[in-house]
Amino acid sequence: MPSKQSADYSQARRAVQYLAARWPVVPRVGIMLGSGLGGALQGLGRARRVPWKSVPGFPLPTVPGHGGGLVLGFLGKVPVAVLTGRVHLYEGFAPRQVVFPARVLALAGVHTLVATCAAGGISPRATPGSMMVVSDHLNFQGANPLAGFQDQPWGARFVDMTQAYDPALQRCVLKAARALGLKCFQGVYASLLGPSYETPAEIRALRRLGAAAVGMSTVQEVIAARQMGVRALAIAVITNRAAGLGPKHLRHEDVLDLGRTAGRDLARLLSAVMPTLDAEKQLRS
Repeated sequence: MPSKQSADYSQARRAVQYLAARWPVVPRVGIMLGSGLGGALQGLGRARRVPWKSVPGFPLPTVPGHGGGLVLGFLGKVPVAVLTGRVHLYEGFAPRQVVFPARVLALAGVHTLVATCAAGGISPRATPGSMMVVSDHLNFQGANPLAGFQDQPWGARFVDMTQAYDPALQRCVLKAARALGLKCFQGVYASLLGPSYETPAEIRALRRLGAAAVGMSTVQEVIAARQMGVRALAIAVITNRAAGLGPKHLRHEDVLDLGRTAGRDLARLLSAVMPTLDAEKQLRS
């Protein structure tokens, strides 16, 4: 009997064929947009929108702020595929379902994945409206998309995560942010299962472990991307101070509100670095 993993790979191939029939250009950079960050689509040219529900195998998001669409187009001269939202483990999806859209983008030709997310700020620098270039992560989600049956086409079972987030791309983003006058810093991202927000005690523990920001996403897709040889970059938009570090109770609606505002800054940053992201690949190849 074929395994679920093998069935996923066949489904992913069908998804790639479906997208190629609707947009014949091979995307080179994939972008995943986090909660409320749809504003980062500004500046996308010759865009073609494809609903998630029409793409074979794509799981449907259930969380407000995650539109569940795929937009194919150009940022400058670079062909990109943009996922307007994601699904999460806390919605009840299995790890293989969470990473399926990222794996489809890799099979479609994407060589660099830019994962964005909304996050709570732990570091003193992580104030609402700032952005953090992820240097490393702490996976406290209790799951890994590489666990279970190994389907060889996805790649090796044991994947080196020493430099999960490409150092050259991190430097590129930090330099561009400085030039644009955007508040942007570098730090470790802690990913927890959710959907409840963390307790103040958990935030104190994460701070001692070196986390600068905390969220409920991103690491699963980055692990899958690295398994497939895709370079990863992650940018966390700080939408609030983490539990116990600010005066307000945490609400998803407030995260979405600030995300919509910060999405414009993210759009400027992505537009500025996109030529370099693509050039980096050409220089290394």
